[in-house]
Amino acid sequence: MEVFLKSCFKYNKELSMLKIKAQLKADIFERLKSRYPLSPSDIDFLYPPQLKMGDLALSLPFPLAKKLKANPRQIAQEMLVLLEGLPCVDKLEVAGAGYVNFFLEKKDFFKYRLRSIRTSSLRPEETKIIVEHTNINPNKAAHIGHLRNACLGDTLVRCLRDKGETVEVQNYIDDTGVQVVDVVFGVLELEKKSPADLETIEKFDYYCWDLYSRTVAYLDGHPETQARKTEILKRIEHGQNPESGLAHAISRRILTAHLATMKRIGVAYDVLPCESSILGLKFWEMAFALLKDKQGITYVSEGDNKGCWVMKLEDEAEKEKIIVRSDGTVTYVGKDIAYQLWKFGLLEKDFYYEPFLKDDGHTLWISTAAPNDSGQAFGGASKVYNVIDTRQSYLQKVVVQGLRALHFFRQAEKSNHFSYEMVALSPRSLKELNIEVSREEAGKAFHEVSGRKGLGVKADDLLNRLVEKALAEVDKRNPDLRPEQKKRTAGQIACGALRYFMLKYARNSLIIFDFDDALSFEGETGPYLQYTAVRLNSIFRKMEDREGVSLADIEKGLSSEGPEAAAWPEFPIESLAPEEVSSFWDLIIYAARLEEEILHSVESLEFSHLAKFAFNLCQKLNAYYHRYPILAEENKAVKNMRIATIYFARQVLARTLDLMGVPVPERM
Repeated sequence: MEVFLKSCFKYNKELSMLKIKAQLKADIFERLKSRYPLSPSDIDFLYPPQLKMGDLALSLPFPLAKKLKANPRQIAQEMLVLLEGLPCVDKLEVAGAGYVNFFLEKKDFFKYRLRSIRTSSLRPEETKIIVEHTNINPNKAAHIGHLRNACLGDTLVRCLRDKGETVEVQNYIDDTGVQVVDVVFGVLELEKKSPADLETIEKFDYYCWDLYSRTVAYLDGHPETQARKTEILKRIEHGQNPESGLAHAISRRILTAHLATMKRIGVAYDVLPCESSILGLKFWEMAFALLKDKQGITYVSEGDNKGCWVMKLEDEAEKEKIIVRSDGTVTYVGKDIAYQLWKFGLLEKDFYYEPFLKDDGHTLWISTAAPNDSGQAFGGASKVYNVIDTRQSYLQKVVVQGLRALHFFRQAEKSNHFSYEMVALSPRSLKELNIEVSREEAGKAFHEVSGRKGLGVKADDLLNRLVEKALAEVDKRNPDLRPEQKKRTAGQIACGALRYFMLKYARNSLIIFDFDDALSFEGETGPYLQYTAVRLNSIFRKMEDREGVSLADIEKGLSSEGPEAAAWPEFPIESLAPEEVSSFWDLIIYAARLEEEILHSVESLEFSHLAKFAFNLCQKLNAYYHRYPILAEENKAVKNMRIATIYFARQVLARTLDLMGVPVPERM
């Protein structure tokens, strides 16, 4: 045993699959490097399709056979001798045409994985990471598409923090953009309202939703009004009242509504950088000077773009992109370049900040151009993720090219566009929400959202309907719960249903949202995962009620090497029937892959992997404890093994659900 421990824990006392694979790769290379032409990167593991084939498989004999013009199975047989006695490995077998299958030490892996269950083997790689997500224009209520952005961005943040990274969460507020200008135009020119009039309007974000679509239709039908809209835009950008003050009041009220909506699904931020601050502190002018100095942009003196400053592009379809228009106004991409420079600390200047919201001890800061002594500082990242839908892919490429044009090549490489497809609604969902569509739209399989046309589902309406449907199910299943408990549980189920639905599809797949699919307690849904976690918690509650052994007692005993561990001396796997050993090991070895799934999801920016892992884990859990009862088991050794198994899987599931932002109700 001691030899095993010293071998396995060369690096630290963590027996995750991630660490075991890294340890084995290093040891395999040391043993084989003098015999075969290979490098450490040539050694990688596969997971066999069936557990009876082993826990890990090495396919190295195949590429070596090509190099050496030899038989891969013969190479595998030679390796078997060279790899004998590897730490953590119970036995090796040659399989198929030349695979080397590894069977791990079950008892010791399980025992010491339990001991390190609360210790992550993941390590940070960056000094600081900025994740910018949500970024709703503060001109109307949030809609269903914004929920997907927030769910993806927040899950990325949670995974990065779990990995040990220092993460700053930003929600960019375009409070001087054309969408806000449209609402200001509508208030002044169509509604003829004053700022005081707006104070009396309840559900202000809903009011602006309708006003925005009416204003857009009006402007499209009255081209002569464009001069007034342009005037409003310039006055807002230059901080001139009443337009500037009105834009500030409108954007702040709607921003407050957006934050309340996002809180419902467990999403929070650290700082709200505002476009008005970028303009007020002349960040763009600083970026503009840098671009001109490095000849990243050029002035056009003739042709279609006469009078504009443009950036030459590495693009066959479009040779140049306008950064500054001929009237002197800056395009979105110009301001985005300035913002990206600030994120990396390349402008050598920061915003001023003031508190915007305090909640549960956390202060949310908002940028301002007005000097103050808050002492806050943000930005200065070593890596940046911008969570923006796939329609902005081209503009994000231009931003990165802007960094390259300024010779900031490292920062360009560290700029990541986390793109995703949009969310549509099923006809059944539209019916649920009492939304009527035109005759032309009626036959479609799904319906897309358009804020300009006022078509779509407001995020709060969607969440409210999810809560209503969940509440009906909770009331049916748990009629004895107090009303406030039912309401809280329904909110948690709605949150879990939505977040899992937004994550389980590949990010570049169009999502067609359906209430019944999202809220089902069976199948690949959030409520199914929640129900599994609730049932696990129920087992431990019943154990405390019947036997006086609390979950805290079990945690202390299983995760300790001190006196508390005496009740769990050796985890007698041999006391289990062979078929139960197989089920036990299938669950444990799969659960131990969580950290690999986290890394895989972050590296690919594909959180459907994590969602699928959670679903598969729940399936294995349900199959295990349906087949092998715990509380009714009379054999103490067997019972302890089952308790330890369920405890380990519960801890992994809890961590996985937290990474996805899926809350666990007390009862369902």
